[in-house]
Amino acid sequence: MSDLIDDPTPGQNMPEYTVSEISGEIKRTLEGSFGRVRVRGEVGRVFRARSGHLYFDVKDDRNVLACTTWKGQVASLSVEPEEGLEVVVTGRMTAFGGQSKYNLNVDEVAVAGQGALMALLEKRKKQLAAEGLFDAARKRPLPYLPQIIGVVTSPSGAVIRDILHRLRDRFPRKVLIWPVAVQGANCAPEVARAIDGFNRLSPGGALPRPDLIIVARGGGSVEDLWGFNEEIVARAAAASEIPLISAVGHETDTTLIDFVSDKRAPTPTAAAELAVPVRLELMAWTDSTGARLSRAATTALTQRRQRLGDLARALPRGETLLDSPRQRLDWIAEKLPQALRGGVQRRRVSLSEVAGGLRPSALRGLVTTRRDRLTNLSARITLRPIRREITTRHERIAALSDRLEAAGGHRLSRLRQELDARARLLSSLSYKATLERGYAVVRSGEEVVTSAATARTAATLTIEFRDGEITAHPTDAPDTPPAASTPRKTSKPKPPPEQGSLF
Repeated sequence: MSDLIDDPTPGQNMPEYTVSEISGEIKRTLEGSFGRVRVRGEVGRVFRARSGHLYFDVKDDRNVLACTTWKGQVASLSVEPEEGLEVVVTGRMTAFGGQSKYNLNVDEVAVAGQGALMALLEKRKKQLAAEGLFDAARKRPLPYLPQIIGVVTSPSGAVIRDILHRLRDRFPRKVLIWPVAVQGANCAPEVARAIDGFNRLSPGGALPRPDLIIVARGGGSVEDLWGFNEEIVARAAAASEIPLISAVGHETDTTLIDFVSDKRAPTPTAAAELAVPVRLELMAWTDSTGARLSRAATTALTQRRQRLGDLARALPRGETLLDSPRQRLDWIAEKLPQALRGGVQRRRVSLSEVAGGLRPSALRGLVTTRRDRLTNLSARITLRPIRREITTRHERIAALSDRLEAAGGHRLSRLRQELDARARLLSSLSYKATLERGYAVVRSGEEVVTSAATARTAATLTIEFRDGEITAHPTDAPDTPPAASTPRKTSKPKPPPEQGSLF
């Protein structure tokens, strides 16, 4: 028990508890009375928290039992609870005082009988069949001779050894093994990741993508093979772009992956036989086909040679073919001179008849008729409209010429006025006007001198006046300063002459 309150109510012998004390006492009593129990019922609400803990209900027709599976216990569950599934859960009864609730901490879940498993399997089959994942049109043909075969199975079982041994006997191929758990809670997610992982490989990469996938496992009970009945495995197999052979269990075992795979093999060994042909049989077939091809080619060549000989014997000789045309040529050559003489004679007679009808008087009459006709035609043609049109065009050209000359003169006068105005402005702004007022410009080379110090250091100075330039040499003057003269009385400076506006 816990500490009692020191000051009980007068007249009361019953001890008083705090809320935490009574909750803890109930928790210890509940866990001590029941310990580890097994409960059968139907799974109700299922909820997986972001923390990884799994919360679900197990119920019957009257009551509901809250169940909890902690994150570390979820991976060890052989069957993950689904709503509507009849299960037998095993765990410890406990209480949660924060909400005055009791629940069962479940660490093992088993389906309540094989009939319930079959019912769940039938439910999933109907759901996936309704989505079209079992349609024959979706199934892809297996490659005749795959270069690389991917095998999804346990690396330590006898299945992989049987597959490798069978492949080595029939037709050795390169095999990539993706190790997975083939039963238990980790089976379904690992198999689904393996199928998706093979599909994500790049063709021709460092780890090449397989041309065929075999998902294999040996025989076992329905519970052992249940991982291959999970929906995640079936959907991964259906989404695989690589042809897939399912070889799960023995011949009488049927799992959900068998319906969505492209080909089902009754055993893993049979899957290897479906994957590759027999090399010796293929070589024998190739040799037989090559021999048949050679015999057919030889027979066809012999028949064509014989037929060509028969046709050659039936053809006449070349000399015989030319006898008749040669005889006809000789007959025509004998008749040709006589035909030429007859043709010339006929044309001479025709020419005489035509020449008799051409008399000089007739020709003169024809020429006179044609001349009169030409005179009549020329009289009908008058030049008055043409002359009138020419006169009109001359007048229009003269008017346009006058307008062009007036426009040119006006524009030339305006440009001359603008040029005179700019010349006057340039003259007023030029420093030449300043020179006219008695100023000078001093240069040392091309540079204008603006200070006495610069003038003293210059070798030669050019001084520009109004009417010309002179050259001076400052270095010729004596270095001694001029003698001081008697200061003269300075008069009041005259104001500078007023400079008029430049404009």
